[in-house]
Amino acid sequence: MRTDTTTTSTTTSTTTIGTAAIAAVRNLGILAHVDAGKTTLTERILYLTGSTHKRGEVHNGTTVTDFDPQERDRGITIFAAAVSCAWAGHRINLIDTPGHVDFADEVERSLRVLDGAVAVFDAVAGVEPQSESVWRQAERHGVPRIAFVNKLDRAGADLDAAVASIRERLHPHPLVVHLPIGTEEAFTGLVDLVRLRALTWDEDGTLTDGPVPDHLAAETAARRHALEEAVAELDPRALEEFCTHATLGTDTLTTALRALTRTGEAVVVLAGSAYRNRGVEPLLDAALAYLPSPLDTPPVTAADGSQQRLPDPGQPVTALAFKVTTAPTGRLTYLRLYAGTLHKGATLLDAATGRTERIARILRVQADRHTETDHALAGDIVAVIGPKHTRVGATLCDPDHPILLEAPVSAEPVVTVAVEARRSADTDKLTAALARLTDEDPSLRLATDPETGQRTLSGLGELHLEVAVEKVRRDAGVEAVVGRPRVALREALVEGVTGFTHRHAKQDGGSGQFAHIVLDLAPADEAFTFTSTVTGGRVPREYVQAVEAGCRDALAEGPLGGHPVTGVAVTLTDGLTHPKDSSELAFRTAARQGLREALRASRLHLLEPLAQVSVTVPEDALGTVLGDLAARRATVQGTRPGPGGTAQVDALVPLAELFGYAGRLRGRTQGRGTFTTRPAGYAPAPAAASALAAPAAPAAGRAAR
Repeated sequence: MRTDTTTTSTTTSTTTIGTAAIAAVRNLGILAHVDAGKTTLTERILYLTGSTHKRGEVHNGTTVTDFDPQERDRGITIFAAAVSCAWAGHRINLIDTPGHVDFADEVERSLRVLDGAVAVFDAVAGVEPQSESVWRQAERHGVPRIAFVNKLDRAGADLDAAVASIRERLHPHPLVVHLPIGTEEAFTGLVDLVRLRALTWDEDGTLTDGPVPDHLAAETAARRHALEEAVAELDPRALEEFCTHATLGTDTLTTALRALTRTGEAVVVLAGSAYRNRGVEPLLDAALAYLPSPLDTPPVTAADGSQQRLPDPGQPVTALAFKVTTAPTGRLTYLRLYAGTLHKGATLLDAATGRTERIARILRVQADRHTETDHALAGDIVAVIGPKHTRVGATLCDPDHPILLEAPVSAEPVVTVAVEARRSADTDKLTAALARLTDEDPSLRLATDPETGQRTLSGLGELHLEVAVEKVRRDAGVEAVVGRPRVALREALVEGVTGFTHRHAKQDGGSGQFAHIVLDLAPADEAFTFTSTVTGGRVPREYVQAVEAGCRDALAEGPLGGHPVTGVAVTLTDGLTHPKDSSELAFRTAARQGLREALRASRLHLLEPLAQVSVTVPEDALGTVLGDLAARRATVQGTRPGPGGTAQVDALVPLAELFGYAGRLRGRTQGRGTFTTRPAGYAPAPAAASALAAPAAPAAGRAAR
């Protein structure tokens, strides 16, 4: 009995210590549009928390998180980089995410494992296109956010205008907790509306905490009252106190802001200038105060909903691999540990493949630098060395307690290029390098063109593929020749067929194959839907599932040009079986062949990908730029004044027309024009007109229109 009591007491004590450690963790992402200041903010956080001893600068190529040579050459974040730092007794695991739409998949995978995020906005430009995209991504994942309006020291900076754009374009309830002291070049500090204190910084970035200046007392009081009213409208407990006392205490206000942030009902808005080291300390304090720890998040649930894991160090180990890279130290697999305690030397199960993987080393990550540790607790984000086959999205778990988590979904590629080695002797080397690349980045797809035999690489945009090919050239030392980019088309059903019959019968000696199916095809708003109206057991349930699988196989290549088919509703209306020769394989084969023939008997058209484009140009170049967009088959949605004598144009443009647009825009605006894009779905391609005529039904099937 004494032994059992001691063991229980020790376990409880260890769990309590572990739980306290988890409560002091914040897993945060930095999200923003290109050039809003994400990486600069990350650098200031690392410097302020003592993780670095020198402020890194993007323009000097000295940043910690943009450590890849291409990131430093291009001056943008390409790969999500994880860093860890300590602030006020807490450990912050921070992921600096890319701001360019071509690398949105990096953001998507990061958001899958984060508990909170800081959305950075430019005080001059407000909400920009990619700001909106990453905000919506965070919304889909249910990640609570706080907002940081950056660059208040710039000419034309306006906190109120930036907040108005957040309200209008993102539709949250923005709760502003800062009042700037000074404007533009004279911006020296902030009034904290929660604590009613003035925070000022000198040129060295030294913070002074003092009383609110007399000339801002009246405005501070007015803004504090407006903040209290806004919070009281959203939080019932705060409303009760506000109705009783006509004001809110600091503790009540802080508690309400925390609750509203974590439920997503409102977003706390802070301000500052990361470049000039102003506003970073209160941002860190707000991240600890308002954003959740792993203990505040819901339990992680299996993909099939059958079981859950709590963020408890005593639970069975459960982790999700969200990033894979190759480093000088070996193959690194980045894990978000949702439950349990992971020890060096442990053996984990890859729940999807059934393989076991040994964890040789556990690393705390500081971008491209690492510190080894013996163990990691639930809530941690770490990198491990040892797993050789684990892919992005894999669940690694205790072999005795398997669980499969839902994997992040990679975006479908929209641009393809042919890639060949300049020297035939390097072909195998290039193939291996491309395979490693697609292992690290699931949004890249490698294939072989069936007509030409060329290796093709598909990705999310022209820049995405440029970066990928350059990475192969640098890392593998292979000189690659790249073909002209082409967009990934889709084939969509315009008019289907009914009663299309297909019989699959094969007899090669021994057991044969027999399946008879009748299909109806109709256009659908979704990519693919499948239903069965077969009655009387004419097609058993397991064969119905095989028919659905065969239909999905057939949609991979359409009749117009071998492109994926979308917008198809398939109904299995009848079928026949053979007592000996019918099988799941036979029905899957029949469905694959039958649907392909049915599609050839239907009417389809080609779809091309569109991009939502936002172009910022000098006002005197607006006419020229609009003319160029019109020549690129753009649909201009509107123009509006931009900051500093510029104009902004919003347009829908076929993605194929944007190849080489960056250079053309620079030439037409003397280098002053910029543009951003984001995916905007698909629309009929001009070449689709010739495909709209319905071909004759093939002899292998019978279709009734």
